[in-house]
Amino acid sequence: MKKIDLVCIVDDDPTHVFITKKYIELSGHVEKIIVCNNGKDAFDTLQKLVTDKEKLPKIIFLDLNMPVWDGWQFLDEFTKIPIEKPITIYILTSSNNEADIEKAKKYSLTSNYLIKPISQSQIKDILAENI
Repeated sequence: MKKIDLVCIVDDDPTHVFITKKYIELSGHVEKIIVCNNGKDAFDTLQKLVTDKEKLPKIIFLDLNMPVWDGWQFLDEFTKIPIEKPITIYILTSSNNEADIEKAKKYSLTSNYLIKPISQSQIKDILAENI
């Protein structure tokens, strides 16, 4: 069975990280998961992967409300990195604020805007679509 090499979770909430990671593991569709606790950590981690010419994640699950850099700051900086293969970003947030949903349109992520808590079937469907 074909698998996704790498998925990245960017979230500062340990409970949501644990649940999302467990659902990804249970899907059987992913080889490796990296977790970053804020947008700056994620940017630095992904920038290093690009610099070192290592595999990048195929999917990023991105929280919006985090310390240091929030999800929007991450997106602003991450979109400046020249990347060869596209990375699918899913905003995974507790915010159903209309302003956030509108802002997601700027990054063409409205169809990838998911409200927490996410279900195991949602994760499995997302991963299956991206294999």
